[in-house]
Amino acid sequence: MAKLLIIGSVAAGTSVGAKARRNSEDLEITIYDRDEDISYSGCGIPYFVGGEVAELDELTPRDAAFFKKRYNIDVKTRHNVEAIDHETKTATIRHLDSGETFTDTYDTLVFATGASSIIPPLPGVDLENVFPVRNIRNAEAIRRYVDAQAPKRAVIVGGGFIGLEMAEQLTYRGIEVTLVERLTQVMPPLDVDMAKRVSDHLEANGVILRLGESVTSFEGEKTARTVVLASGETIETDLVILSVGVKPNTQLAQEIGVTIGQTGAIAVNRQMQTNIKGVYAVGDVAESFSLITGQPLYRPLGSTANKMGRIAGMVITGEAIEHRGILGTGIFKAFDLTVAQTGLTEKEARDAEYDIEVLHNIKPDRPEYLGGKEMVIKAIADRNDGRILGAQIVGPQGVDKRIDVLATAISFKAKAEDLFHLDLAYAPPFSTTKDPILYTGMALDNAIKRTARLKTPNALMEEVAKGQVFQIIDTRSRAQFEKSHVDGAIHIPLGELRERAQELDPTVPTIVYCNKGVTGNAAQNVLKNLGFRDVCNLSGGNQNYQHIKSCL
Repeated sequence: MAKLLIIGSVAAGTSVGAKARRNSEDLEITIYDRDEDISYSGCGIPYFVGGEVAELDELTPRDAAFFKKRYNIDVKTRHNVEAIDHETKTATIRHLDSGETFTDTYDTLVFATGASSIIPPLPGVDLENVFPVRNIRNAEAIRRYVDAQAPKRAVIVGGGFIGLEMAEQLTYRGIEVTLVERLTQVMPPLDVDMAKRVSDHLEANGVILRLGESVTSFEGEKTARTVVLASGETIETDLVILSVGVKPNTQLAQEIGVTIGQTGAIAVNRQMQTNIKGVYAVGDVAESFSLITGQPLYRPLGSTANKMGRIAGMVITGEAIEHRGILGTGIFKAFDLTVAQTGLTEKEARDAEYDIEVLHNIKPDRPEYLGGKEMVIKAIADRNDGRILGAQIVGPQGVDKRIDVLATAISFKAKAEDLFHLDLAYAPPFSTTKDPILYTGMALDNAIKRTARLKTPNALMEEVAKGQVFQIIDTRSRAQFEKSHVDGAIHIPLGELRERAQELDPTVPTIVYCNKGVTGNAAQNVLKNLGFRDVCNLSGGNQNYQHIKSCL
């Protein structure tokens, strides 16, 4: 009987084994893992620490006995694979509890060794109250410490998904949270303007941000009591959470000559095969690729790990299937704000040398009379062919279903114009009659086809700084104009625009705007029909302009 040996038993490794077994009873399948927990939900860790998940067992619903009974798979925890001889197809394994060393053989080998938390080599990083956030034992240790010591203050190092989720959950437990991030923004997968909306919300909920700062040491005797920053600032603390990212566990694979890709993870083909015949890699240790650009992409997420594992299990048992790539779609919650992203950001699209159209669409997720609240949708499309390249959405509600629609559309190479034609579900408790997705498609398509051009606040400010002259028209009420307006704007309400158009020069490039964009578009149409040659609507209106101005 052929032997399948899998190293790693979280999302990807167990998915390989389960799918291979569903396809074939003619395999001896063994999974080794140096940890003691398998098939767990790492993404649920912040919610266990915060108490929203009451019991740790809820994050570890399956154990070795489950896999043996259901799939006839031997899962051996606390077993570390220390060496591999691929010439003889032999693995050397050490039982971490007994110290016993033994060998096992295989016909097919799968690396599902995952990734490890990056632990910065700083003085004091090994103090008792400095915790990484990666596995179930980390979660248990943090929760136990918080329950027993009742810390008043915490410092979180790292402003990615886990860092922000931990900030939320510790705040809910009454702990004052300071978040330190070496970049000048939280959430690196977002553009600066969208990340600023997240950081503003964090601060509004009491999280103290130290952006553009790095930690140099943790000071204290047994526990860290002071966090020292590179700027010289010191932060008093009772608890430190490290969430500065992860690195793929590739060492064992490298020792047998497996190729490492440009992202630092194992390079695989579309069937999860490495450069060595009979050796596969899946999950957080493996490199994926962008569905848009085709370039290598490393986004270690449980959803991708499960998908990779299933594909490998199918290929190993003879099915013809290929991985189609990923968009890097992600979503998380920070207090009552949902933040989501898929595909390329504006920066990534420009770096990839796409000629892009950028839209900021501010719309409620459903009618305000039924509790609708504003979402900000930033969408990016290719001007050359109209294809949607990416989107970011921030809002209190309705974000999840919109990002999934956009991720689906991008996956199937939809163009901006295609979004308008989607037959989406509508009823007032769920959506507006024209869903924000439809508005996004309409506005992007009009901009691409030059029938209703857009100008982003960034582009406007950059061009003005270079000496470009614009007529900038604020079409809102006098009260709104006096409260705040675009630099250099003149006030002509939409209702007066037709009569006062003679005050303007139709040969001068003109920018019109309202508060969010809709009335600005109406003004744009009026001026175009009156013979104005070059009229752009300010993307996202004055609300977006003032926000982006605050980012500079």
